[in-house]
Amino acid sequence: MTTSTIGLLAGLLLAIAIAVGGFSGFLLALVLGAAGYVIGGQLDGELDVTAMVRGRRG
Repeated sequence: MTTSTIGLLAGLLLAIAIAVGGFSGFLLALVLGAAGYVIGGQLDGELDVTAMVRGRRG
């Protein structure tokens, strides 16, 4: 299992622990899952967040 997948699962589990359901809980799960995936991808070297943030200016 890659680090990005572990980050995705950790973010989803945190969202489930924080939210108790409803549409806002679903949105929170999506946001935290995406954040966990991005952080895990950055740590694993699969994603380059600085290039995404910098955009086309560089």
